[in-house]
Amino acid sequence: MPFKFQTIDHIQLAAPKGSEDTARKFFKDILRLDEVEKPESLKKSGGLWFQFGNYQIHIGIEEPFYPAKKAHPAFAIENLEALKQHLLTNGIEVTEDDRIPGVKRFFISDPFGNRMEFLERNKH
Repeated sequence: MPFKFQTIDHIQLAAPKGSEDTARKFFKDILRLDEVEKPESLKKSGGLWFQFGNYQIHIGIEEPFYPAKKAHPAFAIENLEALKQHLLTNGIEVTEDDRIPGVKRFFISDPFGNRMEFLERNKH
């Protein structure tokens, strides 16, 4: 039987040691993702897990830490403009990009400098 990709289970983003409170403020309080308890066997390594729908974002502690400036997750958003205004209201810089026809999108950096993309495809 041939294998087949089903879905993305989770995305891992790196963060510096001791940054869990900052991660929680950004991913839970600002992006409004649900925090998921890590398995006991993984708690000692630090970091946090968040979820929306069936997808998780894992914030892993990495030392030494270097933010991902080019590599990034991209999230499809319903009502991209509302998210953009929400981020701006919370002091988060948004960089818009119109280089893909039929797609509205922008980039931000998480509190640790990791690049993140948010997009909404035009409905036809």
